[in-house]
Amino acid sequence: MSVIILLIIASVSIAGIFLAAFCWSIKDKQYDDEYSPPLRILFDDKPASATDSDNQ
Repeated sequence: MSVIILLIIASVSIAGIFLAAFCWSIKDKQYDDEYSPPLRILFDDKPASATDSDNQ
C-alpha cells in the first residue's frame, strides 16, 4: 500500500513540474503568435537559386 502512495506523490510531483513549465512558457509569451502559423502552410519556400547550388 505504501508503494501506491509513493507513486501518487511522484506522479503529482511530475505533473506539477509540467504545469509549472507550461505556465512559465505562457508567461514567457511563447504562444502569442496566432497569426503566422496558419498562414505559413499557404506559402511555398523560396527555391534555391542556381548560384547557391554552384557554391556548394
